[in-house]
Amino acid sequence: MNTLQYDVVVIGGGPAGLAAAVKAKEYGLNVLLLDENEYLGGILPQCIHPGFGIHYFREELTGPEFSHRFVQRVKDLKIDYFVKARVLEIKNYSDLEKIVAFTSPEGAFEVWAKAIIYATGARERHAFEIGIVGDRVAGIYTAGEAQTLMDIYGVMPGKEVVIVGSGDVGLIMARRFALEGAKVKAVIELMPYPGGLARNVMILRDFNIPLYLSHKVVEVRGKKRVEKVKVVKVDENLREIPGTEFWIECDTIIISAGLIPQVKLLTDIGVEIDPATGGPVVNDLLETTVPGIFVAGNSLLINDLVDYVAEQGELAAYGAKLFIENGGIPAEKWIKLEKGNNIRLAVPHYLSGKRDVYIYARVRKPMENVVLNFPEIDRKIRLPVVRPAEMLRIRLRKEEIAKARDKITMEVVQ
Repeated sequence: MNTLQYDVVVIGGGPAGLAAAVKAKEYGLNVLLLDENEYLGGILPQCIHPGFGIHYFREELTGPEFSHRFVQRVKDLKIDYFVKARVLEIKNYSDLEKIVAFTSPEGAFEVWAKAIIYATGARERHAFEIGIVGDRVAGIYTAGEAQTLMDIYGVMPGKEVVIVGSGDVGLIMARRFALEGAKVKAVIELMPYPGGLARNVMILRDFNIPLYLSHKVVEVRGKKRVEKVKVVKVDENLREIPGTEFWIECDTIIISAGLIPQVKLLTDIGVEIDPATGGPVVNDLLETTVPGIFVAGNSLLINDLVDYVAEQGELAAYGAKLFIENGGIPAEKWIKLEKGNNIRLAVPHYLSGKRDVYIYARVRKPMENVVLNFPEIDRKIRLPVVRPAEMLRIRLRKEEIAKARDKITMEVVQ
């Protein structure tokens, strides 16, 4: 086995990993970037629609354009990287010594590093995870699989489509199918409100695509390929309502039922996971409960915008820099961020009061004309509307955080 040595190993070559690798290199650290795909960029090369980079680059880009800028920067900075690299294990040898074992076409490697930035992204939920039963036939894809087929390989997955879940990728794929001449028969959403950003929900109206809220797909029927799906209405407790079943004829089902952070390599070394996000518990430098392991992007929490993902990658790089320079992250005390009324998740979990912090949060249910309240520090922000599908990104200044003793509660009130 080949042995390598670096200051930082970045695992994942999507937007979070690319941003982290570039920023760490700019800080003067010796960086190795690893990605399991054939090319850098994560899922961005298959996201040919616009809407990326508005916050980060101050211009609207497609996914390939966004990733190209970072990939070019990686090459300009001569950052070492491996593609087709499968990470097998992370070993926490000590607080200041980590080992990353991986294989690639070049061979098997063991990398010693002072810090790790983990940016492996998330995986899609599949049909079996959301309770769809019936015939096991062709024509069932996740939204990401369909996007890859269409935008990378030029393959049309089907002609009559039902989309399960109204998340952003599912809504974008509804438009993509419609533009390619397919008939999108329906978008089926379990919750009583859409799961995607408002601008993406408008796609359905633009293309006259029916949206069934408080409904679920429960069964698939077909011989060699999907022929129809059974849909049923659900009540406020998400229980099926007898007698409301109906069938929709189609040849393709697209599952857009949410993402799950990929964290197995982290749980294997004892990193604490937040059940609300599915990602690690972190401090305000995105360091996990295992010192020297930092996390960014969708492996931390599911983000709306790639701009936030890149922002988190850069913050993780800054955390790794401080960790290496100081032999650990110094903090006299950690102030816990508590979830109050109508807050489903909030990251980071612990604040130092030593630096300004962006809080990323989601609400449990939609509300209008609300106040986002942090009572311990007397901070109030008025908002016209909050929705579960739209992430809240709030900046707290270090002077405000320092006012708190041991906790800061985040809540939504009217």
